[in-house]
Amino acid sequence: MTYRNPVIGGFHPDPSVCRVGDDYYLVTSSFEYFPGVPLFHSRDLVHWRQIGHCLTRESQLNLAEARSSAGIYAPTIRFRDGTFYVTTTNVSGIGNFFVTTRDPFGEWSDPVAVDHPGIDPDLFFDEGGTVYYTTSYRQGIYQSRIDARTGERLSEPRLIWSGTGGQYPESPHIYRIRDWYYLFIAEGGTEYGHMETVARSRRPDGPYESCPDNPILTHRSLLSPIQATGHADLVQTPTGEWWAVFLGIRPVGYPFRHHLGRETFLAPVAWMDNGWPSIGDNGRVAEAMPSGDLPLQPWPAPPERDGFDGATLAPELNFLRSPDRANWSLSEKASCLTLRGTPVTLNDGGAPAFVGRRQQHFSCQVSAHLSFVPSRDGEEAGLAVYMNEKFHYEIAMTLSMGERKLIFRRRLGSLQKVENEIPWSADSVEFIVRADQERYAFGFAGGDGETRWLGRGECALLAAEVAGGFTGVMIAMYATGNGAQSASPAHFDWFEYRGSD
Repeated sequence: MTYRNPVIGGFHPDPSVCRVGDDYYLVTSSFEYFPGVPLFHSRDLVHWRQIGHCLTRESQLNLAEARSSAGIYAPTIRFRDGTFYVTTTNVSGIGNFFVTTRDPFGEWSDPVAVDHPGIDPDLFFDEGGTVYYTTSYRQGIYQSRIDARTGERLSEPRLIWSGTGGQYPESPHIYRIRDWYYLFIAEGGTEYGHMETVARSRRPDGPYESCPDNPILTHRSLLSPIQATGHADLVQTPTGEWWAVFLGIRPVGYPFRHHLGRETFLAPVAWMDNGWPSIGDNGRVAEAMPSGDLPLQPWPAPPERDGFDGATLAPELNFLRSPDRANWSLSEKASCLTLRGTPVTLNDGGAPAFVGRRQQHFSCQVSAHLSFVPSRDGEEAGLAVYMNEKFHYEIAMTLSMGERKLIFRRRLGSLQKVENEIPWSADSVEFIVRADQERYAFGFAGGDGETRWLGRGECALLAAEVAGGFTGVMIAMYATGNGAQSASPAHFDWFEYRGSD
């Protein structure tokens, strides 16, 4: 039996995993998007379903000042004595903190701040009850002891390892396996030189000796469809097998460009006779991998169309930064998501009226039905393919000089242009975005159901190598008053995502 990588597609970087009985729970980074820290559940490490987020309240997560690719970095999830812990860093706010719950399907606590510098925090519970907090800081891995109830630091942070010489040693995780403490870290930067290295010690606070076979996971200098592998976290199955989740990218074309973001991959971990680990096939992984003893148990496929019939948004939907509750509603109009445009546009580093989801497939079609009667020049609503405020495409309905129009616009760095526009008299429209590995096509359908196309945009121009940052493409419903508060509600009757990779 085999499985396919990535196991969680699209912008889901920095994965961390824990097991409780036969159940696995996984979290990833979320940066400037709200809610924060997506939470997934699996029974086999291969098939994952999103069950929510760990940070769902303003008291837990303030992203008002988060620039693009800031906000929430690299969480770690652990389970101890009936309690789940997730620790992470809000680089735009509180810094390092953790939240807890006894029910991962329920609410998580308010943040407990940890007075420890750095990013990418790890929580390690030693068998004697001591709790170690370890981060990436000043080009090294620093550790202190903390009180896991209060977050109080009980010792001064001290350097325990600097890695093997790669830049940006980060994402530490400590495990006790037999008589050794293993410290896994990523090096090389989260780019094409990314790699995973490991050291071990007889004590959790070191000194640590480096594995002679480092790096134990990397695709640097390989012509592989998977690149930039690293930032791994380990978990042991009930049958004793060890596996690693880690991030990687799937670039397209040459020179390489990736627009889906850093995704979550899975590979087996083997332990050598000398006690050192090896990930995948001697540090390499493939899109198709043997599943070993994993009891493959797919979840039912989620519905492709969201009719907004519930009291809450689906877990895969996100806001851009901290949302204003006055600008969106699921109850203003029955079975609709209503957005009210603000002065903030997609070109601003703020919080526009924006609800979107990650693009998880190279080939996909996203569509939404919009009912909208703009009454003031500049009001618009539609679908956006969004990387950040400087790189995005959108198709929208707007009012310009008293005339209602459908427009297709491209924003690429300092260049912005409405590429196409047509007059539109109806109060509703279906917008369609169709993607393959190289291009997006932007279309619409009216009452006759016939699709017409307004424009195209290259995927490569939204890639991280062009647009910068740590995120991936989001496809979103949005509304804006283009400098003014919009008086006209934009009602999205449904939103549909169909992946076809």
